[in-house]
Amino acid sequence: MFGTIDEDNLAAIDKLRPKTILTLNLRPLLNNSQQPSHLPPPKPHKYDGWSLDDRDPRVICEIFMPMWQWMHDRYFRVTSTGWENVPQEGRMLVVGSHNGGLAAPDMFMLMYEWFCRYGTERPAYGLAHPSVWKYFGPISNLAARAGAIVAHPKMAMAALQKEAPVLVYPGGAEDIFRPHSQRHQIQLAGRKGFIKVALRERAPIVPVVSIGAHDSLIVLADLYPIFERLHEWGLPWLFGIDPVVLPIYLGLPWGVAFGPLPNIPLPTQVHIHICKPIEFDRYGRGAASDRDYVDACYTLIEQQMQAELDRVIADRRS
Repeated sequence: MFGTIDEDNLAAIDKLRPKTILTLNLRPLLNNSQQPSHLPPPKPHKYDGWSLDDRDPRVICEIFMPMWQWMHDRYFRVTSTGWENVPQEGRMLVVGSHNGGLAAPDMFMLMYEWFCRYGTERPAYGLAHPSVWKYFGPISNLAARAGAIVAHPKMAMAALQKEAPVLVYPGGAEDIFRPHSQRHQIQLAGRKGFIKVALRERAPIVPVVSIGAHDSLIVLADLYPIFERLHEWGLPWLFGIDPVVLPIYLGLPWGVAFGPLPNIPLPTQVHIHICKPIEFDRYGRGAASDRDYVDACYTLIEQQMQAELDRVIADRRS
């Protein structure tokens, strides 16, 4: 569900004044008492992911937490380590590698444990792919009220400037639908927008890794490279949409499924580990514009996450 940061939009952000970014809530707010009586009432509030104000701690407590608690304690039997590594306050970019298809159980279980430890009143946001609002209707409304915002640089920067933690999964669909044989490999898909945002906003990166969640469905293979070649030869994409991934997997409720379809996760034990924060030697716009430096920072994050994941796997097996 949670998305990547589009690097192409970062250049446009340079044209915005910092104050403009900090106060970004892109929908005009209408005050009913100021509307002339002969005008129709304003349209219902639209939770479209472009506002930091849509987050509602009450919704998190009353709707999400009871469901997540049952999943955490009984369905996934979650264990976790490394919470002492989370800064107690201030901005941070929490960077994860998620698993298990669109259900992404390790992502939601991380959110549950976060709220259990720090409360729902502490502002925290997660970047979600724009398609969440395009295709998932009421679910996207609830997601926005739980802190989901559009995976766009200006929204990530606005949240960080409010000193809030921001959760991002750079690997996107390639990550959650990677073949089961690659379940122990970090997949960030080469996307470096999160590095540029962290450098510009001087935000430490807190990596998160997990094991077990990719057993909640079994991805046999990703057929996207084959169909991408067929598309180059003239075969159109279904509905004109490039799916990015075309997994074939075993899982509920389909049995055998083809394509990035929603899934019901199989019960499996999940373990989450929060790694030590990573800070870079350089920050600011200059650092974010230095391609070689961005590449080096990306490689560092990827290698650190893989090393931590390998260690967690070894510890769990011993």
